[in-house]
Amino acid sequence: MNIETSPPSPWVVRFAQLLPPSSQILDLACGSGRHSRYLAQLGHHVLAVDRDVDALATLADIDGIDTLEADLENRPWPVFGRLFHGIVITNYLWRPLAPMVMASLEPGGILIHETFMLGQEKLGRPSNPAFLLRSGELLDVVRQRLTVLAFEQGMVSEPRPAVIQRICAIRGEAGLLPSSVGIDQIPCHEGLGGHSFAQLADRKTGIDGGDF
Repeated sequence: MNIETSPPSPWVVRFAQLLPPSSQILDLACGSGRHSRYLAQLGHHVLAVDRDVDALATLADIDGIDTLEADLENRPWPVFGRLFHGIVITNYLWRPLAPMVMASLEPGGILIHETFMLGQEKLGRPSNPAFLLRSGELLDVVRQRLTVLAFEQGMVSEPRPAVIQRICAIRGEAGLLPSSVGIDQIPCHEGLGGHSFAQLADRKTGIDGGDF
């Protein structure tokens, strides 16, 4: 089955470079599967998880993608006991999952997470505070268990205006950053380049986001 999907988020594209070849990837709350498709095209093995069976059906015949129907908010963690080289989450927030997500990374595994924060309610959906991160929240949660490689929060203008947070973190010690990291996209280490975590978190970004 063919379906037109939006392009992958530049944040995911940027940090997918850190994944070793033929990685086992969890695409959590995958929706239409734009990141599952992209990662499978790179040669990774993707488990696409969502509660939308119709969306999952569009991924059924794609090499490198397995699908799993799961209600992430009302049922047990669907991949208990499995570890992944990478976990991708975009445009989704369910706070009780955070410990399970981080515990499901292999040593050296990469978390790439991008979703909405407070301020988004002024622009459109989602508007429920239960699904909007507080300022700096994603950074505060993730750095308790993982090594943060990069973090940003603020407003993006493309593909449409949105207020977001996004993070990339590794289970273990930081290694070589992807080549697209530039001086205007400083990894979040306190004191680096004179920027603290808080200063970086407060900085507005103009970098293109994903399919919001």
